[in-house]
Amino acid sequence: MNDSLKPYIQELVHIFSEHADEDYAVWSKNYVRNQFDFLGIRTPIRRKLIKQFIKENGLPQNDKLKDIIFSLWDLPEREYQKAALDILEHTKKNLTTDDMSWLSTLIVKKSWWETVDVLSPNIFGYMFLTNPETIPIYADKWIESENIWLQRSAILYQLKYKEKTDEERLFRYILRRASSDEFFVQKAIGWVLREYAKTQPNHVKNFVNQHSLKPLSKREALKHFSNE
Repeated sequence: MNDSLKPYIQELVHIFSEHADEDYAVWSKNYVRNQFDFLGIRTPIRRKLIKQFIKENGLPQNDKLKDIIFSLWDLPEREYQKAALDILEHTKKNLTTDDMSWLSTLIVKKSWWETVDVLSPNIFGYMFLTNPETIPIYADKWIESENIWLQRSAILYQLKYKEKTDEERLFRYILRRASSDEFFVQKAIGWVLREYAKTQPNHVKNFVNQHSLKPLSKREALKHFSNE
């Protein structure tokens, strides 16, 4: 870690350590199938701590942001990756296309749904909307990757787009991975279709009826229509 970054990181580590909860840490580790260690800080508390931390210490300057994020990503407890994502949420309007390469590495490092599902719709969703020329460079390649987290990210980056959704691309990505046996890919397909159905219900209905999707994807996609 760069020496100039140490005080910033150390202060956050000090604050988080004061709010550790061993029992909740055990529960959290079990919840993610023992993928990661935890301090045991509940999400509302973490967000409040981060908000206060940023108020007192500021956000990282653009030239230090990458190193701060990577330093937090390298710490063993999962709350620090969540803190990195919180910081990215606050700084995303300052990100440029030059940041896309290092940001994309976060998808495949310490990967699990609770980081990918923030990075894809919240960070990359914003970046792709404001820099659409980067979609072929990144998302179009992610959907072709053998890495399931890149596949999930490609499917989910339009999750919050509503009327701005590129329907042709969304449906093309879904069909590319419609036969996947991976739970997290099937679930992503169902989730994004369910959300898009709030904007274009008939388009989603027709798409699901006309193509062969896995039962989980189909069930999730049509969840809002179950009472009709």
